[in-house]
Amino acid sequence: MQNELATLAANQTWSITNLPPGKSVIGCRWVYKIKYHSNGTVERYKVRLVAKGYNQMEGLNFLDTFALVAKLTTLRLLLALVAAKNWDLKQLDVNNAFLHGDLNGEVYMKLPPGFPATNRNKVCKLQRSLYGLKQAGRQWYAKLSNFLKSHNYNISTVDHSLFLKHDGEKTTALLVYVDDIVLTGNNLAEINQITTLLHQHLCIKNLGDLTYFLGLEISRNNTGIHLSQRKYTLDLLTKNGMLACAPSFTFMAHTLLLTANKGERLNEEEATSYRRLVGRLIYLTNTHPNIAYDVNHLSHFVSDPTNIHSQAALHVLKYLKASPSASLFR
Repeated sequence: MQNELATLAANQTWSITNLPPGKSVIGCRWVYKIKYHSNGTVERYKVRLVAKGYNQMEGLNFLDTFALVAKLTTLRLLLALVAAKNWDLKQLDVNNAFLHGDLNGEVYMKLPPGFPATNRNKVCKLQRSLYGLKQAGRQWYAKLSNFLKSHNYNISTVDHSLFLKHDGEKTTALLVYVDDIVLTGNNLAEINQITTLLHQHLCIKNLGDLTYFLGLEISRNNTGIHLSQRKYTLDLLTKNGMLACAPSFTFMAHTLLLTANKGERLNEEEATSYRRLVGRLIYLTNTHPNIAYDVNHLSHFVSDPTNIHSQAALHVLKYLKASPSASLFR
């Protein structure tokens, strides 16, 4: 928490002042999180000061909120190009990304809990964006995109989170997902240069070769790239109480015919759990295309699921238990 406050002070995130008459003030809180490596071990303990943005009023404290994030289709396309053309593949992480965004308008926030202050009646006038503000993601994207465009990177017309730079036959691609950046191309000198420039202006961490991104575990050798979701699969089994279940080696019973009116209706809590499970299974089809048909079939009943549909979804988890480390090779 002290490190976070020191970072906010060094970034000149706010100034301490009195609340002007007629102005509203929003609260803030500390959020704690444990970040893990792809193998499940603890990477680091993380703390973040977050503004209570739900108290903001549209048109008064903020205007636009939409922020773009990378499409998974774009990531898969880049990985295919890396495998086919043997491009370099790096990963960067931006420290306190949202704090770099410039804040438009006046936003006042209460002093953080534990903040050393002689007068608790003072407030923080935010000068830079802060996590939790409704416009924080958009302001960060604007800061990063303007920086990249000033160094001759062009925004892709099909995915605005993808930035491209061409120099003759040399290409560099930079894909952004909030504060995670994938950097690839056939111009290693440009990759190193833009990495240095990003560190100088935005304070980034160079994580080296890409190994873990959006739940995808990525390993590479001389012949291609392996994609798997082992940790994601094990977490899914654990959250649904299926980690100790007996594995199944079939997707779904071929005699099972799912219909909308078969079985007993689930209550609202159970129906929500079913929808959440189907959504997670859909994401898992990125590395388990063999379950795509069954998951697509199960998704037809998310509006009004029954116990038969729920049992069929749990059977898919039993199949995943048999091979949680299954991977694709490109």
